[in-house]
Amino acid sequence: MATKTSVKNKVSDVEIRKLVIERLKTIPSGKQISIGNQGSFTREGLIKRVESGDAVGRKMVEIELEFLRALKEGKFFNEPLPVVDKA
Repeated sequence: MATKTSVKNKVSDVEIRKLVIERLKTIPSGKQISIGNQGSFTREGLIKRVESGDAVGRKMVEIELEFLRALKEGKFFNEPLPVVDKA
């Protein structure tokens, strides 16, 4: 009987920021996002902040990762997503 091994690849900070930037690019131009008491930012402004890694950029990364984790756990649909076996 073959055993299944699970290998978790670590995702680098650069890869995470690239993912967040790509997601930010989907925001319609001209729309602004408010980040707590930090102010409102355009799509382009947020992209620059994520690229520079300042406090607002790090907050956007945190927000996006929380969203993706919640999506993975099925929190938006009240049920977990099915696990796909790629064997």
